Amino acid sequence: MAQIIDYKGVEITRGDLIVLRSADFALNEGEFVYLIGKVGSGKSSLLKTMYAEIPVSAGEAHILGYDLTALRRRDVPMLRRQIGIVFQDFQLLTDRSVYDNLLFVLKATGWKNKTDIDDRINEVLSQVDMTNKSYKMPHELSGGEQQRIAIARALLNNPSLILADEPTGNLDEATGEQIMRLLHDISSKGTAVIMATHNMKITQDFPARIVRCEAKKILEV
Repeated sequence: MAQIIDYKGVEITRGDLIVLRSADFALNEGEFVYLIGKVGSGKSSLLKTMYAEIPVSAGEAHILGYDLTALRRRDVPMLRRQIGIVFQDFQLLTDRSVYDNLLFVLKATGWKNKTDIDDRINEVLSQVDMTNKSYKMPHELSGGEQQRIAIARALLNNPSLILADEPTGNLDEATGEQIMRLLHDISSKGTAVIMATHNMKITQDFPARIVRCEAKKILEV
């Protein structure tokens, strides 16, 4: 399997604070990894370096063919097209329908053909079992349904990698399990998934590789 992330001796800083130091991390195509650790241990900062939201301060950091330490601003959109991001709080646009939320992303990433756009939106809604909800507004959906739409949005550009930051954090246990089955199914079809979580029960119920952010390091569990 091809390697899609390779971090060696990476340092991440936020202001004067060192978040991670001499951190190593690698990820292969289609792999599912849980990222655990206390609040403030660097989980979210690590994820944010992967889509160039915050810089890598030192070390070597390669992701999806890009060198993050030498990434040009104009290349950031191309990197981000290969990455789907799922947030704890869904971050859907509340003033437009499910269809228009997905349309917004496709237009922003260069899609123009109406038939292609319609086909792709229907494909991702089918993947998350939400084909009959495209006309709904976000406030008309349950939390679990909103997260399914957020995952559909993350899948739009056929990403090689999905970054999920506490995707079950705002959901009840049964709904969280549905979301976990969906994410593992996506991974089994070849899309790598990194999921930050505090929920150790999930890591036991849906086993996968676990890495921990602790003492400014990334440790295999």
